[in-house]
Amino acid sequence: MNYGGTNMRIEIWSDIACPWCYIGKMRFTRALGSFSHRDDVEIVWRSFELDPAAPKQHGLSQAELLARKYGVSLEQANAMDANMTAEGRKEGLDFRFDRVQVGNTFDAHRLIHFATTQKRGAEMVERLFSAYFTDGAAIADTDVLVRFATEVGLDADATRSMLEGIMFADAVRADEERARAFGITGVPFFAVDERYGISGAQQPEVILDTLRQAWNEMAALSI
Repeated sequence: MNYGGTNMRIEIWSDIACPWCYIGKMRFTRALGSFSHRDDVEIVWRSFELDPAAPKQHGLSQAELLARKYGVSLEQANAMDANMTAEGRKEGLDFRFDRVQVGNTFDAHRLIHFATTQKRGAEMVERLFSAYFTDGAAIADTDVLVRFATEVGLDADATRSMLEGIMFADAVRADEERARAFGITGVPFFAVDERYGISGAQQPEVILDTLRQAWNEMAALSI
């Protein structure tokens, strides 16, 4: 049963270009699978751009950009990617940083909002993550986004029309403004009923404990 006739609402801020967000998604999924009230949980995906000023496509590789961002050598950047690949493998993810095409994620976030209106939001999030980190897809490219949208059951023409216009741009900006209002400076971030926050890709046990605590507290208040 749910408390007071209302579902638990979990908002997840993430960026498609964030490997820790993908890992966090997998850990959250595992935690939710062990949560006895999982059928009464509403999940809302929120937009967060790590680099809003990023061009559609960078001319540098992911490792080169990483080295520039952190002021390290290319060798050190490759080692950082190797460590992240190992972390992803623990969650069943196949990170291929050698294929990653770094670019702007704004349209990908708009696509997730569009997919959510068609009840395909979760599927779209997963497909974009795997497209970016495993397939090496250029997710700032309209044709590429349309192709992945059709793979999760969205209409190609409607998707293209949306992407070529400005639909859901305000929704993306509203998500980011909401993140700022909450003091969120990094992702992934999980907000549980606006009462509890989980910052970072925490282990499933930590996430599960938070879900249980939030549920028990709300259940007590509804008595």
